[in-house]
Amino acid sequence: MKKPTPNPPETEAVADANSTSPYTTINSKKLDEAAERALDYYLNPTAHIMATPYTPNQMYFANPKADTESLLANASESLSSATVMLGDFAALLEGPHRKTLLGIAQVVMLGELAVNQALDNVEVTT
Repeated sequence: MKKPTPNPPETEAVADANSTSPYTTINSKKLDEAAERALDYYLNPTAHIMATPYTPNQMYFANPKADTESLLANASESLSSATVMLGDFAALLEGPHRKTLLGIAQVVMLGELAVNQALDNVEVTT
């Protein structure tokens, strides 16, 4: 099959552009170091995490002197409140979104039951 227009003649500028690769002038040592950094970043994330120690926000710390019974009671109340809020919000929805929210409410309720069971197992020390 014949082309309607012939290929343009190759000039010196086009020939020079084809023969010069942008990668021939790159320092292979720098390229190797960049590749190592990229691989370490994705395959060895602990190297970056350990470089700067994690300091959690103290605003949300539980009191380290709080006893287990108090912590479990607080968790039980929080989960109970979450169950009620999810149930109220689910009442406003219809269809699959409502079913999803009720499923989440059920998981929270199971967590509440587990915390309550743990609270029942705690021996009070006075």
